[in-house]
Amino acid sequence: MAELNLGKGLTAGKVASNVQKKLTRAQEKVLQKLGKADETKDAAFEEWVINFNKQYAEGSKLQRDLRAYLEAVRAMHESSKNVQACLGDMYEAEWYGKNEVDSILEDCDVLWTDYHQKLVDHALISMDTYLGQFPDIKGRIAKRDRKLVDYDSARHNYAATHKTKKKDGGIKITKPSTLLERATPGWAQGILSAHNLAQTSLSKSQAEEELERAQKVFEEMNLDLQEELPSLWNSRVGFYVSTFQSLAGFEEKFHKEISRLDQDLHDVLETLENTETTRFVSYDIVSNSYSFSHFDSTSKCLSLVFLATVMKQSH
Repeated sequence: MAELNLGKGLTAGKVASNVQKKLTRAQEKVLQKLGKADETKDAAFEEWVINFNKQYAEGSKLQRDLRAYLEAVRAMHESSKNVQACLGDMYEAEWYGKNEVDSILEDCDVLWTDYHQKLVDHALISMDTYLGQFPDIKGRIAKRDRKLVDYDSARHNYAATHKTKKKDGGIKITKPSTLLERATPGWAQGILSAHNLAQTSLSKSQAEEELERAQKVFEEMNLDLQEELPSLWNSRVGFYVSTFQSLAGFEEKFHKEISRLDQDLHDVLETLENTETTRFVSYDIVSNSYSFSHFDSTSKCLSLVFLATVMKQSH
């Protein structure tokens, strides 16, 4: 008869096996908590797990803060772009340095875009890759803990089997006590006793095989993690150094280049201010006085110079 298939590779047999494993583990944990069964301890490994959880938490926080930092850079880029768009719209075509101003504003936008992209490529993606290894290792630590419970359970089962043998002083053929034994003819009692003896030996053999299998699975997983966890812990220093060096380097380069553009913009607007002021000032020989015309244009020039000065000082 074919075994019932429950989909996704599951069969009734596998489901039953998984349920049995969970029940056995739950029973073993209860016995350990009640002090009825000893628990295998590894202080060194537990220390590595504490370090792992600390490293994971620190990395996750850095990832969140880095994303917030990048969002702030994007928002600042957008705000700067809007302010500079106002400057471009107000800057009249016939004013001095119109082409230079448009070029400076375009270069500023390119700098912001490049700065944000470099942070994403060299900091955020590296951060995501670094943290990407933690969920898998965390899952293997949890699996290793389950296999340790299986190992302890198999060890206790094996010990109980052999303890019964020692307590009985060896396997003895007792008087018939079950209904089957009572119903068995006298001439067949020897055959039944031999069968019971074989079943007892088979149980002991199964307990020993189960112990060896559980021990092998646990020790393989334990050995891999004992090698990986210290290595991962030690790698954090190099990763943090590389990450913050990249952040500092990109930020320094960005501010240096954006400051140069701000200075260029300030110089153009300062020249515009002087040009426009001279252009709209006239001298009356009769009254021996100066007069100003197109005051609105001159005021606009002064406002732009003030804006450029503020932008320069902000960087």
